[in-house]
Amino acid sequence: MPQPSRQHDGAMNVLGLSFGFHDAAAALVVDGRVVAAGQEERFTRRKHDAGFPAKAVEFCLRQGGVKISEIDRVVFHEDTGLKFDRLARSALSRGRGGIAFLSKACQHWVSDGKFFPKALISERLGLPRRRISSTRHHAAHAASAFFCSPFDRAVVLTIDGIGEEETFTVSIGEGTRLTKIAAVRFPHSLGLFYSAFTSYLGFEVNEGEYKVMGMAGFGEPVCWKELFALFDLSRPLDFRLRQEWFNFYDPEDHMYSGAMVDRFGPARVPETPFALGCAAGSVLSPENRRFADLAASVQRATEEVMLGLVRQAVERTGARRVCLAGGVALNSVANARIQSELGVEIYVHPAAGDSGCAVGAALGAAFAGTDRAHSPRTPLDHAYLGPEFSPAEVRAALEVAGIRRYRTYDDSAALVDTVAERLARHRVIGWMQGREEWGPRALGNRSILASPATAAMQALVNEKIKFREPFRPFAPSILMEHAAECFACPAELSPHAPECFMLAVRAATAAARARMPAVVHADGSSRVHTVRRDSNPLFYDLIAQFHRRTGIPALLNTSFNLRGQPVVGAPADAIETFGYSGIDTLVMGSYLIDKEDLV
Repeated sequence: MPQPSRQHDGAMNVLGLSFGFHDAAAALVVDGRVVAAGQEERFTRRKHDAGFPAKAVEFCLRQGGVKISEIDRVVFHEDTGLKFDRLARSALSRGRGGIAFLSKACQHWVSDGKFFPKALISERLGLPRRRISSTRHHAAHAASAFFCSPFDRAVVLTIDGIGEEETFTVSIGEGTRLTKIAAVRFPHSLGLFYSAFTSYLGFEVNEGEYKVMGMAGFGEPVCWKELFALFDLSRPLDFRLRQEWFNFYDPEDHMYSGAMVDRFGPARVPETPFALGCAAGSVLSPENRRFADLAASVQRATEEVMLGLVRQAVERTGARRVCLAGGVALNSVANARIQSELGVEIYVHPAAGDSGCAVGAALGAAFAGTDRAHSPRTPLDHAYLGPEFSPAEVRAALEVAGIRRYRTYDDSAALVDTVAERLARHRVIGWMQGREEWGPRALGNRSILASPATAAMQALVNEKIKFREPFRPFAPSILMEHAAECFACPAELSPHAPECFMLAVRAATAAARARMPAVVHADGSSRVHTVRRDSNPLFYDLIAQFHRRTGIPALLNTSFNLRGQPVVGAPADAIETFGYSGIDTLVMGSYLIDKEDLV
């Protein structure tokens, strides 16, 4: 890595960028440490915003106290030349229809500046091109997982839909070095397999995969072996996916073929009602049962493929520590099975999807050509990397919204006591505190919170507050020391365990099913979020106070947003969401506003 060419404070400042497909983001790394990261959608309020992350860059620089002129290197998350080469080869293989598709793709690439991302970045940031470089998409994924992990040595797997041409890679991470040892290329893709069935089941690709996981909890995996047989895993660290059920070459059409419809029947129409009574044991219509069973089968087959690939990687390398990234690594059921059944320690980057490539691109460049003694790594033991807002900014937002009635608390203990009392009375709280989370999971700083004590709360939050599908489950945020009592978690969890980032699903105990039914899914599982006082003291104290009042050491926690909207980014967003939803009380920093205060 070249040394800084200008005189500043001596720090090496690297800016990572991910944009052009979905979930654009920026991240700032200073001397190998991630100091800020943000997703553009949180600033622009456009869900999955793919555009140049100008506002995210502005935030990162401000948070890090760095001027754009002090950036030593800007790194883009993919090689667009390789990506277009794959698109062109795929299109031309389809004959006349492919040529039409390629022509349209070229127009989009020109208008969006995708052919020359370095020129676009140089123009938007006002930096010379010599400071701008690019990496490979899966290399960025791998760097985000390994360099943020606490492991000195690990095997690193990246699994997604597709990067430039790779869909799966295996690398060895040692110190500050990553060495790729295996890769699978398009069209053989576990991520695209899952997305094709996401489309078939009536959900939006790159948005609805987690809905398939939720639907799976109502079904039985009756045909998982048939789906698993589509994958040939006979060669170590490699796989092939039979293509007859899929249509990966025309992204503007369905990702599934007529053969899939012939086998499983008509696809689900989007927005079709599903499982309006979502308690365990609910009776589904025959049609909904068909879809739920298929979702369960897709999920199980995906888990088995992931287990097989990780098992092969562990056997090949001898590593007992595993790092995961790529969109498929957000499959929290598979993550828990990898831990439990393979007996390995795993780390999953909290923003495992494409946004996380901004962090990986920057870290990869920061550690290029270094050794561990020269550039010690800083493990990421929390995900609070986004913006926070001062009391003055919160008050200004309240004034702009015309809200004159509110309470303020100088003592955080008094605030926690007040909110815990309301939660115990089954009030729903909008909770905005500290720095925003990095990644798709709300981890207690941009959260909607409620008591998990009644099953009715799950239906209420889905229907009246989030306005989303009634079958969607909610997560428990539970005090770390009580997790093993309520869920099938390891007795001791490291600060980097997937449970700390809401990235592992665990079976609920009988006691948990009885005491907190609102956070136990129809199949008896929960996507667990363990809370440590040293990582989020205010949120920990709130759960602890609720525990003292109710005997329940957990809260229902879901992201602070309405269906189809990004998680709230600024106080104005929180106020707007509060006004449009059934949330009873909004808490922003030390300010507490009741719904009655809006009148």
